[in-house]
Amino acid sequence: MHEWYQIDSVEQIDSPALVVYPERIFTNIELAKQIAGNVNRLRPHVKTNKMEEVCLIMLRAGISKFKCATIAEAEMLALTGSPDILLAYQPVGPKIDRLLQLITHYPESRFSCLVDDPGQAGAIHRRCQEEGVVLDVYIDLNTGMNRTGIHPSQAAGLAKDLLSLPNLHPVGLHGYDGHIHASDPAQRQKEADRAYAMVESVSEEIQPLFSYPLQKVVGGTPTFPIHARRTDCECSPGTFIFWDYGYKRQYPDMPFEYAALVICRVISIVDSQHVCVDLGHKSVAAENPLPRVHFLNLPEAIPVAQNEEHLVLEVPTGTGCFIGQVLYGVPVHICPTVALYEKAWVIKDGQPAGSWNTVARDRYIHF
Repeated sequence: MHEWYQIDSVEQIDSPALVVYPERIFTNIELAKQIAGNVNRLRPHVKTNKMEEVCLIMLRAGISKFKCATIAEAEMLALTGSPDILLAYQPVGPKIDRLLQLITHYPESRFSCLVDDPGQAGAIHRRCQEEGVVLDVYIDLNTGMNRTGIHPSQAAGLAKDLLSLPNLHPVGLHGYDGHIHASDPAQRQKEADRAYAMVESVSEEIQPLFSYPLQKVVGGTPTFPIHARRTDCECSPGTFIFWDYGYKRQYPDMPFEYAALVICRVISIVDSQHVCVDLGHKSVAAENPLPRVHFLNLPEAIPVAQNEEHLVLEVPTGTGCFIGQVLYGVPVHICPTVALYEKAWVIKDGQPAGSWNTVARDRYIHF
């Protein structure tokens, strides 16, 4: 039986390698559009894919607004002609100048960023003023992630400060709820509603200060279907584009398909119950404890030790593993795994069909 992930001419691909399946990417995009109900309410995060070609697929599917985490990701989006690019980060130090360079060199794209601190807002404003730029900004709210964002109780003060800075144009609120991990959909709904209530409360408090409606950008992939049922916010899923084993296990209620894998080969037979493959720390995201990858064609394999270039697997006696055997793995966390590879092999109809550069894995493209 030919499984969907099998590559007929896999001998053309050295391992370890990242491989992507465009047909399944298309499927995931269509599923996201169906969940959102209105494509204009989608603002996907591109931190997962980091590839121009994937962003172009989303653009052709009617998605026009995007979120990113680095200046390089922002420039990658500008290179595709993306019209609306939110840097979901408060620029500090050289990042301010780099963002202003993007604004100058890519005038067809509208850039915006986050702010959560009055002092830093002032620093960004001074550079914008010097360059004659008016920059759209979103107030970043801490809704429980405790990573970035101003406490909701202090957001009104920041909003008033922004109104005194003519080269910053507040356009909305941003609330990322990446702290919500509940597998049970009802519990996830409860926690997402609690986080969103903070955003909604701030919006109601500060909206009278503005003569135009404020936008709200909320959530990530786990809470995407919940926020999609609201009518007054944009949703920012990211991992949906490729999916991974961690989310597949954690959120079985979500319909997305694996669209990116890592392939590796058995390079040594340790003994009757252990083999070694060429998938080390440098080839799959290593921030989680073992297992960090699940093998579709060897699901009974248990990772027991990993080094920079090696992964030792425990397999049942009699499994029949052999040197050179190709294994197809789903990473537990796809986002940082993608960043480990310079390119991804594109698989169409079971065959290698070129490659896509992971251009935004680099911190710098041109600016």
